[in-house]
Amino acid sequence: MMDESAELSVSITQIVQRLKGTHLHSQLEKQAKECLHKPEIKLETLKDDVRRLLKASGWERKLQNAVYRELHILPPPGHPRAPPEHTKEPLAYMRKAQVNWEKRILKSLNSMCTELGIPLARKRPVPEQNELTNKWNEMGTDEPDLSKFRPVYAPKDFLEVFVGLKNPNNERSEDLTVRSHWGLIQVSLNGRDIPQMREMYPELGLTYGQLGIDDHTHVPPDLFESEHIHIGKKVVSEQDSAAAQQYSRQGCPTGLRAQLWSLILNTTNDPEAITHYEQLKARVIHHDLLVDNLIYKDVKLTASNDDYYFVFEDYLYQVLLCFSRDTAVLEHFNYNCASPPKSCMQSKSGSEQCAVVYPPNGVIPFHGFSMYVAPLCFLYNEPSKLYSVFREMYIRYFFRLHSVSSHPSGIVSLCLQFERLLQTHLPQLFYHLREIGAQPLRIAFKWIVRAFSGYLSTDQLLLLWDRILGYDSLEIVAVLAAAVFAFRAENLMEVTSLASAEAVLADLSTLKVMPLLQIFLFATSV
Repeated sequence: MMDESAELSVSITQIVQRLKGTHLHSQLEKQAKECLHKPEIKLETLKDDVRRLLKASGWERKLQNAVYRELHILPPPGHPRAPPEHTKEPLAYMRKAQVNWEKRILKSLNSMCTELGIPLARKRPVPEQNELTNKWNEMGTDEPDLSKFRPVYAPKDFLEVFVGLKNPNNERSEDLTVRSHWGLIQVSLNGRDIPQMREMYPELGLTYGQLGIDDHTHVPPDLFESEHIHIGKKVVSEQDSAAAQQYSRQGCPTGLRAQLWSLILNTTNDPEAITHYEQLKARVIHHDLLVDNLIYKDVKLTASNDDYYFVFEDYLYQVLLCFSRDTAVLEHFNYNCASPPKSCMQSKSGSEQCAVVYPPNGVIPFHGFSMYVAPLCFLYNEPSKLYSVFREMYIRYFFRLHSVSSHPSGIVSLCLQFERLLQTHLPQLFYHLREIGAQPLRIAFKWIVRAFSGYLSTDQLLLLWDRILGYDSLEIVAVLAAAVFAFRAENLMEVTSLASAEAVLADLSTLKVMPLLQIFLFATSV
């Protein structure tokens, strides 16, 4: 491994290279040149004077936020001689499992294409383009026949992939304890225990004020909320991404959440972002993709049937159709262990076939994918802004929920963390459920893979996502899943089948997220 100074040097070089050529870079150059014409600029103090003026005009803060974003996205530098795939995913058996899973998904997509006789992509005739343009804001009124289309895969299919994961180095090892065989995940990855989590999430402690808890023993709720809102307004006015992230650990006030999340994610609705969205919209109008039908079907099967989200059907189509065309999303494969799928298409001359990334963003939607967007519709009513925030949420967090990796926020680690927490702190419950054929992970997986979207009430879900952004980690999702089982433990100990266990946990819409997390993390004996 590199020493700390070498690692820092590599990170700085990477960030500088990534920011060069961006819109921010050109704007900074322009502003710096304009500064040179100001009378207060002195040749002998040129560098300091320009920096001072850039700071006064807010450009230094914008640069800091851009660097802060890159630090959150870029993986830590690996060994200089390590191959790129090792940097993305160090464990060979994980890489192999992901490759096999990708082949399976692509085969499913190509089979559907062949069976239905529908091309992967086609140019829309002009009348169809005009029709789509006219009903762009009313796509939810469309009732296309989607009966022939099926989701490429559902979360339960994905679960089976890593239930079968085995580390070849541990096959004959006696290091695995008896308890590790209780659960479905049979690989060993590093994870935090509750004492370590208490250090990681101190702001969730019982002595801290939290939005999302009705009573505080140390601070009157109305006093805390009033002071918290006052600080939140100051954070927004300062436009500091790092401060906004720290602030959201105690929850974001409803009236400030949209601004705070945009600040944390460093997304803007400037003319460049609006133009990019309009370009994607034009691509949707000009070309029809097979995956469009998968998006329509998924929205109809999930969000359209949800009491909270059915009103946002039009927004979901707009965002997801544009997302499927966005080649900028491909950049996340630089640090994602997955690879963008490729399919054979006719070249423009029609004489030969060539392999191209399909869909253009490299992400094949699965059953429930639209639920990553739906909660954001409560915060943003401008499609271009909604799109920017969703894309950033996806390339930071959501992609980890449907790719096989050993990353601490990856779905395998979250499932393993969930099982460990239950096995350690509720061993009798875990053993009981296992014995009746109701493995806890088979019930909780659907919550984890969607980060609880569609299962919690929206206000509670947004409080949970505040903490995902605040701690820059999905680990809290696994903790909440374990906390739900702990909360319903008494009822679960009485069930005698998987169906009855699922019935006990069928409705989570009345649960309060923050009390559950606080009690599980800080009131559990260790």
